[in-house]
Amino acid sequence: MAAEFIDKVKAQFSSASVLMRFIYVNIGVFILLRIAAVVLKMFNLDINVVLDYVSMPSVLSILAIRPWTAITYMFAHYDVWHILFNMLWFYWFGKMFLDVFSPRKFFGLYILGGLGGAALYLICYNILPFFETHPAMLIGASASIIAIVVATAMKSPQRRITLFPFGSFSLKWIAIITIAIDLLSVGGDNAGGHIAHLGGGLIGLWFGYADRRGRDITAWFSIVYESIKSMFKPKVKIEAGKRNRKYHYAPSQSTPTAADEGMNAKDMDDLDAILDKIKQSGYGSLSDAERKRLFKVSGKKN
Repeated sequence: MAAEFIDKVKAQFSSASVLMRFIYVNIGVFILLRIAAVVLKMFNLDINVVLDYVSMPSVLSILAIRPWTAITYMFAHYDVWHILFNMLWFYWFGKMFLDVFSPRKFFGLYILGGLGGAALYLICYNILPFFETHPAMLIGASASIIAIVVATAMKSPQRRITLFPFGSFSLKWIAIITIAIDLLSVGGDNAGGHIAHLGGGLIGLWFGYADRRGRDITAWFSIVYESIKSMFKPKVKIEAGKRNRKYHYAPSQSTPTAADEGMNAKDMDDLDAILDKIKQSGYGSLSDAERKRLFKVSGKKN
């Protein structure tokens, strides 16, 4: 029963879009952390025992022995409202991002945005006197999501969405207001989180400007993306004894040949080329000569 459930989850995950895969991972990590909290409580232990190993510390000496947290933090949430708000924001803007960019760029920008947020967070906490006596831990996908928000706004600045109950806004103003709120909130209780948001926003800005100049700052993620993608492709099973078996096929009697249909080899080549063009660009892309040729060759089949 458990194996069947796991197979269904794997199938659902492998068939999902890159956006939904990231959402599933975030939700999955959240559920595991909440379950861990319940189990630990039964033994009078605190969830921080686990959170310390998935959240990124501001103290460099601790980060040095937990370097993986620079990645894991951007997939981890513990607070219910935190993950709910982040995943809704992520879903809305992730879909718009994928309307204009490829899944590979989505993957790369998510990771790069998270790393940018982590970098600015570490710089501020280890340089600015205000944070000198306030060590903290960074957790959540917000920096990655802000990078996607800003990049999408730069690509489609005039695209409008409705934010209930405030009305309709263009993406550029949503991005500007979001960044402004983070700037004004840096001195508050969640200063580290807002600093990370700004780091993600800077990465989104960099991505957008590079894209306008025909450059892709996420290109180096291609190898990683394709490697992860291939992990979820179904493997073709070959039965023992059939690996080295050769097969020879005779033409099927039910398959018409060029001679059967009154067409010569040139007719078949012309027809294939025209059909390929229709498949790629539609019937309207054919020239008058190609349309006449299509009807002429097709008539030989009747």
